[in-house]
Amino acid sequence: MLDKRDFYINGHWVASQGGTDHQVINPSTEEPCAVIALGSEADANAAVAAAKAAFPAWMATPVQERIACVEKLVSLYDSKAEEMAQAMSLEMGAPIDMARSQQVGAGTYHLKNFIRAAKNFEFSRPLGSHAPNDRIVHEPVGVAALITPWNWPMNQVTLKVGAAAVAGCTMVLKPSEESPLNGMIFAELMDEAGFPAGVFNMVNGDGVGVGTVLSGHPDVDMVSFTGSSRAGRLISKNAAETLKRVHLELGGKGANIIFDDADEKAVKRGVLHMMNNTGQSCNAPSRMLVQRGVYDAAVEEAKAVAEKVSVGPASEEGRHIGPVVNEVQWNKIQDLIQKGMDEGAQLVAGGPGRPDGLNKGFYVRPTVFADVNNNMTIAREEIFGPVLSMIPFDTEEEAVEMANDTVYGLTNYVQTQDGQRANRVAAQLRSGMVEMNGQSRGAGAPFGGMKQSGNGREGGIWGIEDFLEVKSVSGWAAE
Repeated sequence: MLDKRDFYINGHWVASQGGTDHQVINPSTEEPCAVIALGSEADANAAVAAAKAAFPAWMATPVQERIACVEKLVSLYDSKAEEMAQAMSLEMGAPIDMARSQQVGAGTYHLKNFIRAAKNFEFSRPLGSHAPNDRIVHEPVGVAALITPWNWPMNQVTLKVGAAAVAGCTMVLKPSEESPLNGMIFAELMDEAGFPAGVFNMVNGDGVGVGTVLSGHPDVDMVSFTGSSRAGRLISKNAAETLKRVHLELGGKGANIIFDDADEKAVKRGVLHMMNNTGQSCNAPSRMLVQRGVYDAAVEEAKAVAEKVSVGPASEEGRHIGPVVNEVQWNKIQDLIQKGMDEGAQLVAGGPGRPDGLNKGFYVRPTVFADVNNNMTIAREEIFGPVLSMIPFDTEEEAVEMANDTVYGLTNYVQTQDGQRANRVAAQLRSGMVEMNGQSRGAGAPFGGMKQSGNGREGGIWGIEDFLEVKSVSGWAAE
């Protein structure tokens, strides 16, 4: 079993000051795979103090030099790619091939996008020709607490660290205690890349402990959190005492609207997207809204696709889905599958219990419900597992109303070959993102939501702006 109790603070790996041991569980086997320390208040305070001390010099570092540090990080990233993939596969259950391509690959993708965005960003510019002596200066917020989730760990770590670094913020990263090992490997890369001591710090811990200290700390100027809406509310309340900036990327209940003229791969694409990462994605298309004329055929196709999705250990190579992250999540998903059946949804694939032949590990059967209505629990709550709800609709107006009838507003999806209808529907959907006809959003596009899916945006220019304050200066002397 791996022993990973140390933290990275002020440029050094240090032992915890009174932290408690925590076993990291391999969800494929239900066995411990590593032990970490859950940090104490003293550990969190030490990390914040290091970040605060490093901030003035890092803020004053020319942006080109900050970008150069991130470029060095990118150049080193691949050297630990396999180690990182193995870590994420082990600790959170991503199948190893998927961990190598999607989980690890997300890191370089986001870092490169931040480099490009930062090189084109005007950190200081004139207000306008009408006010030639007014200057708009973008400067870093300060010390940023970065609290990241277990489901897409390196995706979220790089979205926060990359933006904070080029913006000039110093930071304290608290990875999820469910998947901390990849974060520790990332800290090694930050050290090797030559970031000055104190610019980047990493302390493991849980939300109640280190998370609470960081979100309420008077010397933390900003909290960037990705996780559940429940945790986001708690962080917002705790942070309100010090009036710090809070950026939240929270849950979702995405609608995938499939019109009767959708392309022939739309249903299959939607089911496979839902099952990716074992359904553990906040932007998963978990509600498939299908126009009545093609609904029955869509249900049959969704059933066939789901039944071909194989489930197996994360360590095995190949195209399959792995386990969900832990026993708590497994039990929650089982309860919601049962509730779907109890409330009258038609179970057409999957169902409760583990898949055949898998008696140990937190495995869930790829599940599809048909004849769901938007008031059922499985249509309202974020399940965070491989469970798809299919709902029929008749008109475009009904589809839009149904898609928007949720407390969430992260990502919605539209499938139609009528370009005008696609644009019209996208404009009406109350979500931070809309993806149409299987086309992914472009590099550097902003990621974030509305309503209880959070606030702020991650990625590209918008991600950098979230870590910047805007200063308005008059009487700026001509240069």
